Amino acid sequence: MVPAALLVESVAGRAIAATESAPVAARKLPIGLELYSVRAALAKDLPGTLRAVAKIGYEAVEFYSPYYDWTPAYAKEVRALMDDLGLRCYSTHNHIESFTPGEGMAKAIELNQIIGARHLIMASAPKGTAGLEGWKELSGRLTTAVAQLQPHGLTAGYHNHQAEWQPLEGGLRIMDVIAANTPKEFVLQFDVGTCMEAGADPIAWIKAHPGRIKSVHLKDWAPGKAEDGKGYKVLFGEGVSPWAGIIAAAESAGGVEFYLMEQEGSRFPELETAQRCLESWKQLRQKV
Repeated sequence: MVPAALLVESVAGRAIAATESAPVAARKLPIGLELYSVRAALAKDLPGTLRAVAKIGYEAVEFYSPYYDWTPAYAKEVRALMDDLGLRCYSTHNHIESFTPGEGMAKAIELNQIIGARHLIMASAPKGTAGLEGWKELSGRLTTAVAQLQPHGLTAGYHNHQAEWQPLEGGLRIMDVIAANTPKEFVLQFDVGTCMEAGADPIAWIKAHPGRIKSVHLKDWAPGKAEDGKGYKVLFGEGVSPWAGIIAAAESAGGVEFYLMEQEGSRFPELETAQRCLESWKQLRQKV
């Protein structure tokens, strides 16, 4: 495993540290792609897909759960390719195995250190997680994971979906329970689209959890049916998300370190979708 001290001194660590020390107006935060957005291409040709993503102009990628099946040797090949392409990986999406002490967590630590990631994000709750006590129990497990990951230069986090905005018994939303029962080091990775679909206030959520929104999934959403090109099928900027306010809140209060474009499919092929979304992001950033 790569010592934590070396991880901190990595290129990725220095880039984020420099970003954090700069005034908000002067920051240039990395824009990455959640690779689930190009999942079909990735499954067929991972190296070719990474090359295409870098050519489009993305600066980072987020690997999702299939990465966990890699060997350390293959992870080193992927890291070498990313270094050649100028790509960084700041976070990965994981199942419960990565947060379970023992061989599961040890494997996740080794792979994430190799590829340079800092945040191990739980992609979704384990099957059967239900009720207030069930979510409190999961939050406790994730809190324990934070303490166990920290010596390795890593931390844990959670990625919200639509369901986590629903209230439990007593009126608390699942996201409120997760936030209240995890430490400040725990990352609340914010998926904007699912928040919008659930009817929650994205800006209020960010402001209510200062410093904990380390990454934002730039997924848009619009009312309507997916088969009509609505829902999550809209491209970034075509939905109803108040992006200017979200970005302002994320950078002034949320503590965002990087952004990740995510698309669940659109009227265009995967890589073209990723390119179009990035172009829209760049246009927005000229104004915000």
